[in-house]
Amino acid sequence: MTALLLRLFVKDHSNVQNAHVRAAYGKLSGVVGIVCNLLLFACKLAIGLISGSISIAADAVNNLSDAASSIVTLIGFRLSSKPADDEHPYGHARIEYLTGLVVAAFILFIGFELAKTSVEKILHPQSVQFSLALVVILLLSIAVKLWLALFNRSLGKKIDSAALLATGTDSRNDVISTAAVLLGCVLAHFLHVNLDGIMGLLVALFILWSGIGVARDTMEPLLGRAPDSAVLNEISEHVNECGQVLGVHDLMVHDYGPGKRYATIHVELDSQLDPLEAHELLDTIERTMLEEHGIHLTIHYDPQVTNDKESSALQKKINKLIRDVDPELSIHDFRMVREDEHTHLVFDLALPYRLEENKQEIKQCIDEALKKEETLYLTDITYDSTAFNPQ
Repeated sequence: MTALLLRLFVKDHSNVQNAHVRAAYGKLSGVVGIVCNLLLFACKLAIGLISGSISIAADAVNNLSDAASSIVTLIGFRLSSKPADDEHPYGHARIEYLTGLVVAAFILFIGFELAKTSVEKILHPQSVQFSLALVVILLLSIAVKLWLALFNRSLGKKIDSAALLATGTDSRNDVISTAAVLLGCVLAHFLHVNLDGIMGLLVALFILWSGIGVARDTMEPLLGRAPDSAVLNEISEHVNECGQVLGVHDLMVHDYGPGKRYATIHVELDSQLDPLEAHELLDTIERTMLEEHGIHLTIHYDPQVTNDKESSALQKKINKLIRDVDPELSIHDFRMVREDEHTHLVFDLALPYRLEENKQEIKQCIDEALKKEETLYLTDITYDSTAFNPQ
């Protein structure tokens, strides 16, 4: 069904990096969600009022809020597809993250209201009228919501959308909550025990827990979450595919919304390479990265001396030394500055956050080892984070 809807309503649906295609995915999800949730709201509200079940009526209101969140999704994707302008040169794609946050707020609001109503129902229980129509409507609701959950999750994965994944999670919550309501009604009818308020409270707690998780997942990219390792590997492998590249480091990825990634990286090339040839090489890498992977890459050129035996030997020695201290440690941008009485060894050391307090200890370990050399070496170390220098 999902594939059929995509073929019918999303032109060029496989081109998920295109902002207009992403907007069409969001529009499809929003329209389908609005139609399904309004129908379920009307049916459940009628059954809830007839049977006197607070949990069914609350479930109906939950469907109404889902329709509202679908409208938010629809508007959010439309706004996020707007092109860049003078005030927003990186585009508006982050609005999609805000859309997911609004959906999370809806989930939390419904969970809180349902919890409050359920507590009142526990304190002042009322009988629930059981009927075949009630069972049919709830089973139909479970089936529709299960399909919506799978539908939105599938769309969310296809375009890597936190907003659509949040909508899918919301629909999954509805499957669980409606199943709990149905179970409570059946148990109350056959065992003559009024569990309506208790089941409603359990559902509310689950919705609140889920809402917190959705809010956390949608806030992380806004706060500056570390990029996925697959993205880092994709960039590193693409750059290293060029045979003249000796190494890469200081890779930083900035996320301005789905399909709007900007990255910077330091690339090591032989210092003997002609500057114009090096410039053309790096320009080519930047162009192909954008064309093939949709990532705006900016490269910093680091010339490396490759024909100095003393420099190469010292670099290997220090690399071995620090890896004995901790396997995650590594160095880059290594160069020697020779003076009359001593030689400066200048390099960057990639350091995990857990070793931030051990900088001086690591430097002392390196300096002590270098004292055994015939030449007087002084180290000038710049500390980087391993978060930007994956092994």
